[in-house]
Amino acid sequence: MISKLVNRTIDLVLATIFLIVFSPVFVFTAIAVWAYDGNFPFYHHKRVGLNGKLFEFWKFRSMVVNADDILFKNKELYKKMRSGNNKVEDDPRVTPIGKFIRKYSIDEFPQVFNVLLSDMSFIGPRALRPDEFDEYKGRNKENEKKLNIMITVKPGITGLWQVSGRSNINFDQRIDLECSYAKKKSILLDIVILLKTPFAVLKGEGAY
Repeated sequence: MISKLVNRTIDLVLATIFLIVFSPVFVFTAIAVWAYDGNFPFYHHKRVGLNGKLFEFWKFRSMVVNADDILFKNKELYKKMRSGNNKVEDDPRVTPIGKFIRKYSIDEFPQVFNVLLSDMSFIGPRALRPDEFDEYKGRNKENEKKLNIMITVKPGITGLWQVSGRSNINFDQRIDLECSYAKKKSILLDIVILLKTPFAVLKGEGAY
């Protein structure tokens, strides 16, 4: 109980500081995304959270507005997504502005509101889409076991996967990392990940 209270307090403090420091980036990015095609600058989608509960996940929109429809209608693109790390390098749906904000993880900034709402933590596993979760879980019992461990903690804006190479790590390795984090979660580990995050973001490795 005490550890949960400490973690929640840390999340609220970090989220508040983040919003104050990066408020100009929020405003500029929202305007830039909207100005590119005149559409809503944010993207939201259901994701799997703590204990498997679904929540509304927010990002700056880095793709065309009908990106999800294109993905599910384009069998070749969908196959590429699922055969790798659920990301495709040079994805045709990503806008020019989207490429930039993805490289430096600016598209992830709105998730700070998910932290304030307690759907997410500042540090934790990357939240999976329901279709990603169900597909991976359905492959075998070992995968199901890993996912069940992973969802014992809240998903995070940053985490072990993000500071370990992001999309350069395949999906199986990613789940292993997330599962390892959930097992070892501690304030010390969170501090290490938090300190590594700015360097991983500036390096832009595996970000596309």
